Amino acid sequence: MRRVRLAALMLAVAMTGAIGPVAAQTVNSLKNHDSNAPVDFAADRIELQDRADRAVLTGNVDVTQGDMRLRAARVTIAYSGGGQTQVNRMDASGGVVLTTATETARSSYAIYDLRTRLVTMIGNVVISRAGKGETRGNRLVLNMNSGQASLNGGGTGGRVTGRFTPPPRPAGKN
Repeated sequence: MRRVRLAALMLAVAMTGAIGPVAAQTVNSLKNHDSNAPVDFAADRIELQDRADRAVLTGNVDVTQGDMRLRAARVTIAYSGGGQTQVNRMDASGGVVLTTATETARSSYAIYDLRTRLVTMIGNVVISRAGKGETRGNRLVLNMNSGQASLNGGGTGGRVTGRFTPPPRPAGKN
């Protein structure tokens, strides 16, 4: 039971990141996220691998903290044992979706390195803001310390692509 509670604590730490504007811009939703909020998780299965110092959540994994939500087919939590258990890294795979109140990021795989406080999303990354467009690339890096995000290209020509919709203007004005 202690390990299950530990898994919940580890997931709380991983939920301290968010998605926002890309290309080395500040991630605004990081500023307001409460990383001390309770973390709720659900999965079809949890497997504790004490000798390997990891916990594996599989099957429709759904983790929420405040207004953030992480969904994936599988989440592996690596920790170091000893007197005080410390989470080192979380890996999510299989249709990864990270959402906040204003943004959604999708990828094939995501890594959260708690030591460096970097969230990296890899493979067919799509970042969207409701009604404001989307940006696509292959590798998104969110720096939790600075609030900076950068997206590297992928796909055709290895470029970052996107679309945005300008705000409507009154008729007769350019």
